[in-house]
Amino acid sequence: MGLFDKAKDAADATGEKVAEEAKDMKERIADQLDAMKADAEVAHAEAERDATHAKNEYKEKLRED
Repeated sequence: MGLFDKAKDAADATGEKVAEEAKDMKERIADQLDAMKADAEVAHAEAERDATHAKNEYKEKLRED
């Protein structure tokens, strides 16, 4: 195997490693994005719950007066 073949093999291995790392990074980013979306949905649901509780408490207070 000549010097050129060794350099080509090294470049191919490096390219494969870079592609693998890029794929892993893309998956990590997608996972983080999914987690952020889920957190936002939870926060929205909690805000709706709190608003409903406040509305119901206000109505109950009006009924008592």
